[in-house]
Amino acid sequence: MKSILNQLFENKTLTREQAHDILTLMSQGIYNNSQMAAFMTAYCMRNITVNELEGFRDAMLELCLAIDLESGDVIDLCGTGGDGKDTFNISTLASFVVAGAGYKVAKHGNYGVSSGCGSSNVMEYLGYQFTNSADALRRSIENANICFLHAPLFHPAMKTVGPIRKELGVKTFFNMLGPMVNPAMPKNQLVGVYNLELARMYAYLYQRSDRKYTILTALDGYDEISLTCDFKTFSADGEKINTLKSIGFDRVDPSAITGGSTVGQSAAIFMQVLTGDCTTAQRNVVLANAALAIKTINPQNSFGDCFYEAESSLLSKKALASFKNLLDN
Repeated sequence: MKSILNQLFENKTLTREQAHDILTLMSQGIYNNSQMAAFMTAYCMRNITVNELEGFRDAMLELCLAIDLESGDVIDLCGTGGDGKDTFNISTLASFVVAGAGYKVAKHGNYGVSSGCGSSNVMEYLGYQFTNSADALRRSIENANICFLHAPLFHPAMKTVGPIRKELGVKTFFNMLGPMVNPAMPKNQLVGVYNLELARMYAYLYQRSDRKYTILTALDGYDEISLTCDFKTFSADGEKINTLKSIGFDRVDPSAITGGSTVGQSAAIFMQVLTGDCTTAQRNVVLANAALAIKTINPQNSFGDCFYEAESSLLSKKALASFKNLLDN
């Protein structure tokens, strides 16, 4: 580790193989906590390269507990986090809206590290019991159109570094990996990232895969459609600036989409959206992200048509039913 740290201190990059080996050794507990904290800290003071991102991703996928959901094409809606915006759990709510619209969702999530409340925090608070049982997850897909994949149950590397990440309390390269290492290997993905540079790296890697994908980043740094500004997308159709006007929305104030200061408050917002007791801004931001996910699955459809599907799911309480069915499964 000493030589690797010196390499980082000299602002040198890692090869794909080096990145792969470092993460593998981390997961095996070869390095002590101080060494891993030093590595993550030093690494975050420089920009990641495509080779490094690939190496870290490859190691995570090799080490993970892979899961076969046996349900055809599924979609994951997952952001990198690390944008520092402290929004409510938009992508998780959008996942239930997509499930309520009749699509199969394999939601990859974790506890919040750089944010106050991650998807796993809310799901656990609301009574969901995490599992990596293939049979249980398949039943969830069958009965609720959605399953929830709590990352530490599938990724030993995350178990090893989790406490260190929590103590550091800032985004690390693990944030960048989250969407890329869903153990169900979904064929469709909506991925939110927190800046354009990382979005371009993701797009470069995803265009070499056989997945339908949309990479998105809001121009003011959100890792989702925030409706606070225009956003950029990358897909098989190329890259595009999407204006709020083009999708039919006025700008919302950032304060309108912030999350609660506690897990309980975040969970309350979560349920208010599902039950229809939320603000217009909260509802629209969830529906916009759900619509883009549906459009990722059906790229031939207009955003407006996809938004209508999402809106019907939420207003008819089918999204709420999907959530309740998941908890009851």
